[in-house]
Amino acid sequence: MKFKDYSITSELKDQLDVMGFKRPTDIQFKAIKHVLAGEDVMAVAQTGTGKTAAFVIPVLDRLQRKSRKNYKGVRCLVMVPTRELAKQIAGVFEEIGKQTHVSVLGLYGGVEQDKQISKLKKGVEVLVATPGRMFDLIAQGYIDISGLEFLILDEADLMLDLGFNKDIQDVIKKVPKNRQTLFFTATISKKIKSLAYDVVREAIRIQISPKNPVSKNVDHVVAFVEMDDKRFFLENILKEYDEKKFIVFARTKVRVERVVAAMKRVGVSSEALHGGIEQQERFAILDRFRDAATKVLVTTDVASRGIDIPLMDYVINYDLPDNPENYVHRCGRTGRGMQRGQAISFCSPSEQELLDAIEAYTGEEIERYDIHPEDYNQIVFDADDPTYNWQKLIDDANKEDGTKDAW
Repeated sequence: MKFKDYSITSELKDQLDVMGFKRPTDIQFKAIKHVLAGEDVMAVAQTGTGKTAAFVIPVLDRLQRKSRKNYKGVRCLVMVPTRELAKQIAGVFEEIGKQTHVSVLGLYGGVEQDKQISKLKKGVEVLVATPGRMFDLIAQGYIDISGLEFLILDEADLMLDLGFNKDIQDVIKKVPKNRQTLFFTATISKKIKSLAYDVVREAIRIQISPKNPVSKNVDHVVAFVEMDDKRFFLENILKEYDEKKFIVFARTKVRVERVVAAMKRVGVSSEALHGGIEQQERFAILDRFRDAATKVLVTTDVASRGIDIPLMDYVINYDLPDNPENYVHRCGRTGRGMQRGQAISFCSPSEQELLDAIEAYTGEEIERYDIHPEDYNQIVFDADDPTYNWQKLIDDANKEDGTKDAW
């Protein structure tokens, strides 16, 4: 089935065609018809499968067809766990709905609220929001959700992990009972099921979850590398494929900054992204990365969920994540939609337990990328950063004076 065969408005069909959307992904094929029929949906699908468009397309269609009448408040509320995700999903609504009359606002903290309030006063039909700023503006009287038609919870598992359960329950008390509710999550657990039963009524349950939760579009391998040698191997890969786009995950913001500094020393340009950076600058960093003005983004798990970067070539797990689920989400930054992607993990001896946990979670052994000892030593020796490469300093000095070291 193609998008042109769906019973959606011509404005949406034309825009999807402009965007190059021809056929729905599995989750879109299974969800769109039920959303168009007005049914509640609980969908479980791995990252990178097209969940966002699975609710954006049918919701835009229904909002476009139905007049808002005398109600001037929000018609569709999408609750998300992070500011980056709020901005991104609002952008998807705007892009797919470009030829419709539907008004959209991404609402989040960390930025001045005056422009957001100004747009709310003009009337917003779709509000994509993080809980904090949304409740602030509800309390100030700028947001009316009393006539809400659609309530969408996206990345519901992460919302629970971040402690947003009470916020969700508070929203439910403020919106009509006869709303349509769409519930999207990447993982399923007892907590998720409990929340779903609180918000959806006789929901259609859709689950796209193969035995291995890592996307089938992603080829992922692990290489065993000493912790202190990781920067040499990262340098080797980035210089070998300098035209490609990389997202590099490190465990902490301190580690992120150290990796960026190490790459700068060897002439590789990269940018850092983590929770310690001001929100507007974080958005600017992501925009530069999306536009390929930056080819290498070094980040914490702040960018592991929901962030969609076009044509992402490689994911590098510089450090293995403490949470096995985050391995799946990290890998999901590449190989999105119909694209194929590559993910490479560096595993030091101290991270073996983390690797074991990841393989237990995915249910499969990750393919090993074997590095011959001679190749390993050559990569370290050939690194352009001699600051910590003492053996190279010694060897270079010996070449100059024609002597051998006595070590």
